[in-house]
Amino acid sequence: MSATRNSLAILFPGQGSQERGMGRTLAEASSEAAELWQLAEKASGLPLREIYWEGDDAAMADTRALQPAMTAVGLGLWFYLRPRLSGIVGFAGHSLGEYAALTASGMLEAGQALALTSLRGRLMAEAGGGDGAMAAVLKLSLEAVEDVVREAGEAAGRLLVVANYNSPGQFVLSGDKAAIEAAAALVKERKGRAVPLAVSGAFHSPLMAEPAAELEKALRKAGLRAPSVAPVYFNVTGAAEADADKGLERICRQMTSQVRWIDTMANLHAAGARTFAELGPKGVLAKLATVNLKDVCDGCTAVGVPDPAAAAALEA
Repeated sequence: MSATRNSLAILFPGQGSQERGMGRTLAEASSEAAELWQLAEKASGLPLREIYWEGDDAAMADTRALQPAMTAVGLGLWFYLRPRLSGIVGFAGHSLGEYAALTASGMLEAGQALALTSLRGRLMAEAGGGDGAMAAVLKLSLEAVEDVVREAGEAAGRLLVVANYNSPGQFVLSGDKAAIEAAAALVKERKGRAVPLAVSGAFHSPLMAEPAAELEKALRKAGLRAPSVAPVYFNVTGAAEADADKGLERICRQMTSQVRWIDTMANLHAAGARTFAELGPKGVLAKLATVNLKDVCDGCTAVGVPDPAAAAALEA
């Protein structure tokens, strides 16, 4: 399998893309994929295959299990597909997915990524239970969303930021619950839609400073290498970075910084990407790629690859 020369972008999804049975078909056929699940279970101390192959929605949504499990799924697909792919422009992962992207690029080892995402999931779970919340905002322009953030933050006297710039019509707010509630009311007034997210805290905001500091210790101990395949386009800037030290600074800032996915898609396109392949369940990022690039790229293709059978869509 190959895309047109130097035209393929590999994307990895984050939380919210989980589904029952994910990764099972590949793990039962590939010893390499099965080993990733075993490493993830060892790192997390959780029966991940039982949870995601036989569990219920509540168990699957637990971030302590979800983060290493989703990483194992994405990496299993990458290692299976890697010999068949060429022309890769770059890698990107949405929030959690950035750890799989770092591994696929060669900047991290798989065992390191699974250990780091297990720690990240635990820290984010422990950070919950406070006053942090998140909400997706739909059908409003960026200018209108920024106005809402300013007005709601001032009215509530609490922290409120735009956490995710997912597409021109989809943004995510993060901050204090009172500010999120005030923002939801303002969004409704402006004929938009605010959807509360089922998360345990105000992720990608300064309210994550304490868990981010703990994760940074582990990240610096692990370190990054220069990419051996293609660069990673980092969430905090949306831009590519091949320097290991600069990449480390960017991933260390990720938990408290914004996810600039609109910029990520634009920069991958500017680098020559025309086929966007999402390795993981549901195809959320493939849909976002289509939305983000619809006005600039008539020849772009976005495909979701949840299992080996779907990989045929990447054939040139």
